[in-house]
Amino acid sequence: MVRKKRIHLSVYILVPVIFCGLSILSVIITFEILTNVSLYADVKEKYIGILILISAITTYVIAFFVLWYLLRPFEQFVEKTKNLNIQDNRQLQLNTSGKLDELYKYTDYFNKVANLLTTVQIKQLFPNIIGQSRSMRTMLTQLIKIAQTDSPVFILGESGTGKELVAASIYEHSERKGSPFIKINCAAIPDGLIESELFGHEKGSFTGAIKKKKGKFEIANGGTIFLDEIGDMPLSTQVKILRVLQEKEFEYVGGTETIKVDVRFIAATNRDIVQLMKDGLFREDLFYRLNVFSITVPPLRDRREDIPILACHFLSTSKNEKRLTSKALQVLIGYGWPGNVRELQNMLNRAVITSDNDEIDQKDLSIYSNVKGNEEWIFEKKIKYETMYQNSLDEMIREIEKDMIINALIETRGIQAKAATILGINQRSLWHRVKKYNIDVNRLKKK
Repeated sequence: MVRKKRIHLSVYILVPVIFCGLSILSVIITFEILTNVSLYADVKEKYIGILILISAITTYVIAFFVLWYLLRPFEQFVEKTKNLNIQDNRQLQLNTSGKLDELYKYTDYFNKVANLLTTVQIKQLFPNIIGQSRSMRTMLTQLIKIAQTDSPVFILGESGTGKELVAASIYEHSERKGSPFIKINCAAIPDGLIESELFGHEKGSFTGAIKKKKGKFEIANGGTIFLDEIGDMPLSTQVKILRVLQEKEFEYVGGTETIKVDVRFIAATNRDIVQLMKDGLFREDLFYRLNVFSITVPPLRDRREDIPILACHFLSTSKNEKRLTSKALQVLIGYGWPGNVRELQNMLNRAVITSDNDEIDQKDLSIYSNVKGNEEWIFEKKIKYETMYQNSLDEMIREIEKDMIINALIETRGIQAKAATILGINQRSLWHRVKKYNIDVNRLKKK
């Protein structure tokens, strides 16, 4: 495949030249019109050259200064943001290597500032949710829109991803904030007691019911109820939940009086809800009533760029101030995290206690002792970090990005379109990153 040559022109040259061409074209058209009118038939052709020259110079100068006037304040804004501790400065670097054309450079500039502003907004709106990855920003942007409605929400995600934190954030940004927010873990309540816990019971309705008791739905009236692990709820209880959703009413266990309630439903599960419905363990009608809005919390392995941020946050909240070594952070980033954020937090809590000095090394991590001698399992997709001994987080992230690109290209035999799809970026962005890291795509095709 023959690669086309690219000509890189400064935007300060390209845009004024385009305007010059338009001005010259307008002068020529005007001249032709005037010379074809009898009143101006004696206009001499020598004037057209002078007119074109004056018009071109004037247009070029005006276009240049207008462009400079518009772009310069934006460049100054980005330079100032580098001094703010709100984002990785590396993300706001303007590539001036000459290998990128200026139009792409400024497009990239705007995208980075948009990402910066999104990150700042997320930090302000969701201070308890740690993460700046694209998948988290996408989820939280969706969340803020959903929170402002009063419709049911179904949160999907693996165990330990932070579904309860997402539910709490929906409540905090809803119109029902300040009203009751009742959380129930359906998996933690025995089947025989869950209906009493949810709907309340009358005195003497069953053994041990020594007095009348209100249920969670009645307590949550006017507010929000969060049914965590709803996939573990018995089918008999699911029928009664469906009635509350549809009719907004229920009866106490052992009672006959109808209780009216106004609650917003948020449900969550870490189980495969589609498979549960196929197996007859979860009612389809209940799922469709709850699944008005659906949010999927990404697993930690799909947002590895958040691991350093999460690790720093968990360590900063511990009483003993300790830091991760570069190699320990490499192990954390390379691990698969089946227990997600909760597993990361627990692992770091243990490491803070067991570490004998002010640094947490890879030997202090339980993951390291569990998989010692089996490092191929730690570093998924052949991502290797042995060469990364720098203490700089920026350098480490660059190496990880480069390794991910190389592995994607190896898997796709050098087909950049497929590799871009795997990495979740567009093909043009991948092409520029291949150039940035001097990756030999032809060599990778042979692997």
